[in-house]
Amino acid sequence: MANTFVSIKDFARAALPRLIEHLVFPNLIHKDYSDDFAACKGDTIQVRKPVVLTARDFDPQQGVIAQDIQESTVDVTLDKIATVDVGIEALQGATSIDDLTRVFIDPAAAALAQKINSDGLKLYQDVYAAVGEAGKTPDALSDFAAARKQLNLLKAPVSGRVAVWDAEADAAFTALDPIVHAEKSGSTQALREGSIGRVMGMDHYMSQAVKQHQTGITAAQAVKVNGKVEEGAATLSLTGTTLTGKLVKGDLIKIGEKTYTVLQDSAAATSNAIADVQVSPALPETADKTEVTLLGSHTANLAFHPMAFAFVTRPLPAPGGVESYVTHYNGVSLRVVRGYDMQHKREMLSMDVLYGFKTLYPELAVRVMG
Repeated sequence: MANTFVSIKDFARAALPRLIEHLVFPNLIHKDYSDDFAACKGDTIQVRKPVVLTARDFDPQQGVIAQDIQESTVDVTLDKIATVDVGIEALQGATSIDDLTRVFIDPAAAALAQKINSDGLKLYQDVYAAVGEAGKTPDALSDFAAARKQLNLLKAPVSGRVAVWDAEADAAFTALDPIVHAEKSGSTQALREGSIGRVMGMDHYMSQAVKQHQTGITAAQAVKVNGKVEEGAATLSLTGTTLTGKLVKGDLIKIGEKTYTVLQDSAAATSNAIADVQVSPALPETADKTEVTLLGSHTANLAFHPMAFAFVTRPLPAPGGVESYVTHYNGVSLRVVRGYDMQHKREMLSMDVLYGFKTLYPELAVRVMG
């Protein structure tokens, strides 16, 4: 290898800042990181949920009412390892750290970040609040306002709100006159960088990893609740004059003015009926034959408070018998390993990250459908 003077430690320390720069979703949510121990794929970590307190009016006669600070935990499985692996011979032409950055470190960091962003944005499936129209790209200030209104109704904290949009919505928003003509307000950043920036109390970001949700329902007409639902129930059955296919995890159903997310794939419809559909949040008492709207396939843009989701990462152990280095910064850990593939008789260089995601408070997020 021509660049033997470049150590694995140099690789890792050069790559991690670039990886963090490319991350979008994990940088916007609650992070849980500890370098106290190394973990392996499949390990379960107990993560403390951010504490939520309630502010009340002060009553001079009654006095203050002390609130208990009760920290709760959730289990997060470290079920993902994002890895980029190359043969050493692919790097033979690189003779300096600048060359290595160009041919390997930057592309590897971007690929790892894309994988991590993509896995994190799958959490849209847990989010039940929704605004917008399935199949119609958000493209107006009113879409910002609708997301803001829904977060207000959900009583999400005002500070720290963010939104992540797909490329289509981002392009539409950056063409809006109030953003294009940002120079009139004394700032030209939006025009120069093509960024949305902060609008209506939210910081806005674009990610190519925003998910396209595809429903499993192939036909639906006159869908209704099949049988009375008791208050607090987490399942319901549906029927329709036409109902074929199945509901899949992340599908949205609307009953009255409220939306619910499907928690797991249902059985396929039989005789225009689907039984025992698991949904969140808990249902109110609902009469038999109540009308139901299935919201269908859509782009799952997200607006949320950082406490809605968590990104959990732990350092991977250093494998024995090979050269490796583990580094961490700003809640992210990266391992770089140089080893030998005996099966194919070649030297290999690997970068990998161990992580998991978890929805902590789905009530602090909203899907903006596109």
